[in-house]
Amino acid sequence: MSFGFFRNLTKPTPPPLEERQHTVAGRTLPLRIVESDRTRRLTLRIDAGGQGLRITVPLGLRRGEVEKFLHRHQGWLEQRLAKVPERPQVRPGIKLPLYGVPHVIVHESAKRGTVLVGAGEDGPTLVVYGERVHLPRRLADFLKREAKREIEVLVEKHSSKVGRKAKAVRFKDTSSRWGSCTSDGNLSFSWRIMMAPRPVINYLVAHEVAHLKEMNHGPKFWKLCEELCPDTERCKAWLKKNGSALQAIQF
Repeated sequence: MSFGFFRNLTKPTPPPLEERQHTVAGRTLPLRIVESDRTRRLTLRIDAGGQGLRITVPLGLRRGEVEKFLHRHQGWLEQRLAKVPERPQVRPGIKLPLYGVPHVIVHESAKRGTVLVGAGEDGPTLVVYGERVHLPRRLADFLKREAKREIEVLVEKHSSKVGRKAKAVRFKDTSSRWGSCTSDGNLSFSWRIMMAPRPVINYLVAHEVAHLKEMNHGPKFWKLCEELCPDTERCKAWLKKNGSALQAIQF
């Protein structure tokens, strides 16, 4: 009886039936096939950011049925993945936007770790010093410092206009939203916004500061937002169109 008791409390997660690569829409993604005693039909899921695929199948289902199911839904996968931006890995040689301007990432191992903005033959550069393995983290830390320096000034500027002071300003790496404002006046921003053009950064700050006075998205809120940032509509449209690409970059 004791065995049954502990088995119910700590029921192990069954290992996947199979793990392999699957090519769809020009991408080769990891595919996991998992059995479940809680499902009676096959289900297909795309992992967050389009980083992998998962098929959940009933216990004992024949492998051939899985292949047929995957083949039938190939078109659905292609349509969905076409809407998910590629997730480029931060590395030397690629271009990373800073204030909306593409900068070539250059790695220099000779000096101790830091990041400097420079200019090269192909345009602006972000020179990252130190060991190669730390390059993504150093670039992320650089963007966090830029966010703190730039956004805190904008928060002060806009909050003075609305007559409300922010209780705190925090910086996070969020995938679902660019900023937030709590009822007690805490503002949060994604440091990734530093990759957007300056007018878009200003719009985001104005948007969240406006919430210090109007905790909603009603007409009064948008009127206040327009007062703080006359370019609200254009910046909002830019973020809607390009924001997911910035969120997709892997640091």
